[in-house]
Amino acid sequence: MDANQSLRIVAVVNQKGGVGKSTIAIQLAATLSRRCRVLVVDVDPQQSSVWWAGNARAGLPFDFAGRQHPNVLVRLRELHATYGVVLVDTPRMLEDTKPVETVLDAADFAIVPLTPEPLAVEPTIRTITTLIEPRHVRHAVVLNRIDPRIPTQLSTWQALLDFTWGIPRFDTHLRQYKTHADAPVLGQVVTTLRDNRSTAGVIADVTRLGHELSGMLEPAPVGSW
Repeated sequence: MDANQSLRIVAVVNQKGGVGKSTIAIQLAATLSRRCRVLVVDVDPQQSSVWWAGNARAGLPFDFAGRQHPNVLVRLRELHATYGVVLVDTPRMLEDTKPVETVLDAADFAIVPLTPEPLAVEPTIRTITTLIEPRHVRHAVVLNRIDPRIPTQLSTWQALLDFTWGIPRFDTHLRQYKTHADAPVLGQVVTTLRDNRSTAGVIADVTRLGHELSGMLEPAPVGSW
C-alpha cells in the first residue's frame, strides 16, 4: 500500500461482542504505521480502545481520535493528505445497528473478526448478510484466537468459511497468545513489544495480517467490489 494513495477507511465489525475487534484495530494500526500514517477512531461506547490508548500514553505509533460519533467519518475524506488508513473500532450491536450502519456507509473495507466458537457464527453471518453485503463493501473474515494446541481447529474453520458458508476470509489468522490479553493493560502494541520467544508469534501474525490487508486495500479491478 502506497502512502501517497487516497485515504482508506477500514471498519472492524461484528454484531457479536468479545471477538477481538479492539485488539485487531489497535494492533493492525500499529503494524500499518510502518508503511503510512494511521488514525484509529473508536465509536464503541465501551471505549476499549480508548482505555488501551490511555495505558500506552505516548507510546502509540499512530494517531488516536478517542471516542467519536460515527458521523465524524463523513468528514474524514478531507484528511486524505494526512492519513493513509483510518481504522474504526465499532461496538457490538444488540438492537440499534445505526452507528455501525453509519460507519459502513463511509467504509472502503470491513474486517470481520470471528472466534472459533459456535455462538459467534450466527452474529457473524448476520453482520455480513444484513449490513455489509447490501452496501457492497469489500470485506473478509479474520479467524481470531486460534489455539495452536488444537491441530484441526484452523482447518475446520477455514473449511466452514470456504465451503459451507462461502464467506471471503484472510489467509492470515491470529493465534491465541497471552500477550494479546496483556497488551491493553500494559499499553503495548506489536511495534513496542520486545521481539523474543514469547512475543514472536504475536508479532508475526499481526505483521502478516497487515501485509495482507494492505494488498486488499489496493484499488479493486474494474467490475469488482
